[in-house]
Amino acid sequence: MAPRVQLEKAAWRWVETVKPEEIRQEHIELAYRINLPACKRGACRRNCKGNPNCLVGIGEQAWLGEIDESAFHSIDDPNSERREKNTFVGLTNLGATCYVNTFLQVWFHNLELRRSLYQCQNSRASLSISDYEPQSICEHLQYLFALLQNSNRKYIDPSGLVKALGLDTGQQQDAQEFSKLFLSLLEDTLSKQKNPNLRNVIQQQFCGQFSYVTVCNQCGRSSALPSRFYELELNIQGHKNLTECMTLLHYKQNATRRIKLHSLPPTLNLQLMRFVFDRQTGHKKKLNSFISFPEQLDMGPFLEEKQDEKCVYELSAVLIHRGISAYSGHYIAHVKDARTGDWYKFNDEEIEKMEGKKLQLGIEEDIAETVKSQTKKPKCSKGYHCSRNAYMLVYKVQQEENSGPFRTNVEVPAFLQRLVDQDNHKFEEWCSEMTDMRKQSVDKGKAKHEEVKELYKLLPARDGEPYEFIPLDWLKKWLDDSTATKEIDSSRFLCSHDKLHPDKVGDTRKVSMQAAQLLYERYGGGPRLNESSLCRECVSQRCRVLRLKNQLSEDYKEISNLVKRTFSGAGFWVGKASLRSWRQLALEQLEEDEHETTHNNSQTNGQGPHTNNSKEFSSELSECTEDEMKTFNEDIVCSHGGLSILETERKLVSPEVWTKFREYFPKAPEFTQDQEPCQQCLQEEKDNEAVSKMMALDQKNQLLNLFHEKNRPALTKWPQVSTDFTFTSRLFFSLLCVLHRRPTKSSPVSNVSNTLLLCPHGGFMFTYDSVALLWPNEWDVISRLFIVDQPISIHCLKRTTPSGSTTQYTTQPDLCWECRESFLFQQQRDLREYTQATIYIRKVIEDKRMMKEAAPELSVSSSEAEEEKEEHPKLDGEKDPDFSQVTTQAPRVCKRKVSVIIRDGGIRRSTRHRKLRGEKALIVSANQTLKELKIQIMHAFSVAPFDQNLFIDGKSLTDDSATLGSLGIIPESIICLKADEPIADYAAMDDVYQVRMPEEGFKGEHASSSLVLLQT
Repeated sequence: MAPRVQLEKAAWRWVETVKPEEIRQEHIELAYRINLPACKRGACRRNCKGNPNCLVGIGEQAWLGEIDESAFHSIDDPNSERREKNTFVGLTNLGATCYVNTFLQVWFHNLELRRSLYQCQNSRASLSISDYEPQSICEHLQYLFALLQNSNRKYIDPSGLVKALGLDTGQQQDAQEFSKLFLSLLEDTLSKQKNPNLRNVIQQQFCGQFSYVTVCNQCGRSSALPSRFYELELNIQGHKNLTECMTLLHYKQNATRRIKLHSLPPTLNLQLMRFVFDRQTGHKKKLNSFISFPEQLDMGPFLEEKQDEKCVYELSAVLIHRGISAYSGHYIAHVKDARTGDWYKFNDEEIEKMEGKKLQLGIEEDIAETVKSQTKKPKCSKGYHCSRNAYMLVYKVQQEENSGPFRTNVEVPAFLQRLVDQDNHKFEEWCSEMTDMRKQSVDKGKAKHEEVKELYKLLPARDGEPYEFIPLDWLKKWLDDSTATKEIDSSRFLCSHDKLHPDKVGDTRKVSMQAAQLLYERYGGGPRLNESSLCRECVSQRCRVLRLKNQLSEDYKEISNLVKRTFSGAGFWVGKASLRSWRQLALEQLEEDEHETTHNNSQTNGQGPHTNNSKEFSSELSECTEDEMKTFNEDIVCSHGGLSILETERKLVSPEVWTKFREYFPKAPEFTQDQEPCQQCLQEEKDNEAVSKMMALDQKNQLLNLFHEKNRPALTKWPQVSTDFTFTSRLFFSLLCVLHRRPTKSSPVSNVSNTLLLCPHGGFMFTYDSVALLWPNEWDVISRLFIVDQPISIHCLKRTTPSGSTTQYTTQPDLCWECRESFLFQQQRDLREYTQATIYIRKVIEDKRMMKEAAPELSVSSSEAEEEKEEHPKLDGEKDPDFSQVTTQAPRVCKRKVSVIIRDGGIRRSTRHRKLRGEKALIVSANQTLKELKIQIMHAFSVAPFDQNLFIDGKSLTDDSATLGSLGIIPESIICLKADEPIADYAAMDDVYQVRMPEEGFKGEHASSSLVLLQT
C-alpha cells in the first residue's frame, strides 16, 4: 500500500476539476477512501496508515495461532516458592546482609546450640499465636531457627532479627567482627536464663583455654598469662597450609612469646586473617593467597596437656568471601549436614546440594576475580582442600559412630511449632490465591481468544454492505490483552457538524455493521459512525480551501496589478497593513480551515464580525500591528467597531479586488467608499487634541526659558546665593520638545526617567550629552507636572580660608567611582584597539598652517588628557570649576576628587568632522604600523614615505615600526603631512614596501564627550 501522504493526495486529487457546488457522493467516498482495497495477511508487514480498510498488523497475530496458556497471565507458579523435600530453607538477602545469612546458617546447623536455644524460657509463650511478635534477640533467633527447620517456604525473611540487631541493610560490615559481637551478645542473653544448663551454652560450645607465655632468651625464665578464646585467629600471610599457621610463635626483642593451648571447645572456629590493615594505604586489604586445610584436623600436637581430651576434629563448615576487596564482595557458606554428612552450599535464597558427600570448592575459586599477582592453585593431597577465598573454618570434635539419635534430632517446642504452622498456613493461602488468579487469567484469556477469533473474521466489510467506523487505537487495545478494554469512544473524530472528519478517517477502521454491533453490545460507547456520517459540508469546505490554495499565487499577481490601476465608481476600504500581508493571512486561514476538527476552533482568519451590525471588536484590535494581525481588514476597525478615522492607514480598492478578497475572507469587515468614519472616535480625537494643546501650552508657559534655552544655569556661573541645581535626563527634554511642537500627533510624556543616569550600584553616572541642568523653580514645576523616579542634584559649597577662597561641589546621589573608572578604561581601550576606523590626512605647505587650532576639538577620554587641558586656560580666561576639587590662587590637587570640564556657558558644540580642502580620509587599524600608514599616504597624495613628515597635535611621528595605537592615533584623528621635495618614480616604492590592509571589521566610532570626570 502507498504511504499515507500519497493516499491523502490521491483522495483529494479530484478537487482540481470539481467545484464545491458540483460535489457528488462518489467524490465524498473518494475523500473518505471508502473504496481503497483491503490489505491481506502476509502482504503487509505492518498496518497501513491512512487506509481505513487495512485490518492487518493491529495485534491479531497473537490470537489467530496456537496460544500457550502461560501467555494469558504474568503470575509465576506459586509452587516455585515451596520448599522441596529433604532440603534446607534459605534466607533472603535484604541488600547487603549476605554475611549475616552465612553465619545464621552455620549456627543453625550447630545442633547443640539450636537445641539449647529452643530450651530458653519465653515468658511471652502464653500469648495467643495471632498476638505474638518476637522482641528480644533470643526470641527472634528461636523463631528464625524454627522456620529454618519446619517452614514450607523455599526461603524466609530474616528482617525481624536484622532490625532487632540494629544492622544497616545497605552497608556490608566486617564479617569476622560481626561473628564476635553476636556470640558475645548471645552469651550475655543466655547468662540471664534461670536454667543453669543454658547459662554457659556459648562457653561450652565455643570457648577454649590458652595462655600467653613469655620466655627470656638469656636466663630462660618464663611468665604465663592465662586467657580464653571463642575463635582462634590465624595469620595466613606467608603461610601455605593450616599447620604453618598453627605454629604460634612470636619473637620480640630478647624474649620469645608463644601461645599454649590448654583446652579446646567442641566447636573450633578458626578465623583466617584474610583482611589485614595496609600501612601504606591506611585501609584494609584482602590477602588472596591460597591456604590448604584438612578435612580431619588433629590438634593433639598443639595441646600442652592432652589428658583424656579428644583432639581430632572434623571439618563442618567453610565460609567463603568472593571478591578481591575487603570492602565489597559476596559471602556464601559451605555447611555439612550433621545428620546425613552431605555438604550444602548456602547462597542466600539459593541452596545447592553437593554430589558425593564431598566438599567442592573448585567452583568458588574459579568465580573469584583475578588479582594482579595471580598464583596457580597448588595441588592438594587426599583429604585436603585449598582455597584463597575461605576466611573462616569451623571444625567439630569427632563423635563416636554409635552415638544415639538424640544428638542428631532436635525437636521444635510446641509454642514455636504453632508459630511455624501459622506461617505455613499463610503461605498455603497465598499459594491457593495465586493459583486461583492464574486459573482466572487463563480462563479469561481462553474466552478472549475465542471472542477474537470469532469477531476478527467478521471485521472486514464487503463491498456494497453496510459498514461502520471503529477507532484504530481502540481496536489495538482490544487485541492487547495486557490492558483492560474500555468502551468505544469516537467523539475525538467528529467534525464541527457532528460527523466523521475527513482528516480523521485514517485513524479509524471500516468494519462490517455486524461486527460493530457485537462490539458495541459487549463494550458500549459511541457515537456510532456509519456511512451516513460522511460529512458533505467538510468535504465541500476542504474542496474550496484546496482550490483556493492552488489559486492563491495567481490571485496574488492579479490583485497586485489591479491595485495599481485607477478605477472609476464606488470602491471599498482596505487596510494598508492588510493589503501588504493578505497573502500570508489567506494562507494561515486556509491552513486552519483545512485542519479544523471541532466546534471550538471553527473561528478562523477573516471570519470576524461585519462592521455594519457588530460592535465586538475591542480596542486592542485597532492597535494591532501588522505582525500581530489575525483578521483581514481588522487594522482599520476602531475600538467601537466602526471605520478608523486614520485615512493614511487605508486604501480604496475596486469592487473586483474586493470580490477576490471575499473569496478568501468571507467574513472580513467590509467598508464601502461611502462609509463614514466612526463619529465617536472623531469626537474623542477633537477632545484629546484640545486637552493636549492646553497641557502643552501650560507646560511651555511654566518652563519658557527651558524650551527657548535662555538663562540656563551653568557650573561656571554659579549664583552668589547658596542654592542647588538639578539634573534631568536629556531624553526627557527631547521628548518634551517634540510633544510641544506637535501636541496632537505625539504621545504625552508623563515620566522623568532619571534612573537612566544611574549606574547598577545606584551611583550618579553620566555624560554631558545625557543630562540637562535645571534651576530650582524649574525642577519644582517638573516635579509637580510629571512623575519623577529619581531626583539628582548638585550642591556648591564656598568657604573662605586664610589661604584664599575655596569651592567644593557634591552630588546626590554620589558619583560612582567604580563605574566611572570602568567607563574611562573602556573608552581608553576602544581608542587603542580600534579596527577599520577613519582618520584624516591634511597636507600643509608651510609650518604656520600646521596649527593645532585647525583641527576639530577632540575630547580625549583619559585623565591625562583632561589634566593637560586644565593647564591651558580658555580664551575668555575662565577656569573650569571642580565638583569636589578645592581651587585657590595656588591650585592644588586633592585626593579622590572629581574634575569637570564644561564648555562655555554649558552649550554643546558639534563634534562632527568638517572636511577641509586638501584633506583625505583613510581607513586604518590600531595594530597597523606607521610604515604601513605612510604606504597608504603615498598612494593617496603621491608622496614617497621618506619624503613624508607627519605630525599630530604638533608632535612629530618618526618611529616607522610603532603601531598607530601606541603613537596615540585614535579614530577621527587629524594628521598633518608636510612633504619634502617629491621624487619622480612612485611605482618603485611598491617593491620596497608591501601594503598590509587591516582585515577586521569596523568596531565603532568614538563618541566624544564634553563632560569628563577625572580621578586624581
